[in-house]
Amino acid sequence: MTRTINDLRDQADRAQRLARTGMDSLTAERLRAYAEECRIEAAERERQSGASPAA
Repeated sequence: MTRTINDLRDQADRAQRLARTGMDSLTAERLRAYAEECRIEAAERERQSGASPAA
């Protein structure tokens, strides 16, 4: 199943929220990195599809 742009944004938001919950710093940093990867992939897909980015 292919992740949609909205799925990627939701995962990025969820990872950012989890990173703020007071867990160990390594896990939090990995979650922030994953969130950034999701946002980059969503932006790339938007560019490829010609869709305008949602705010």
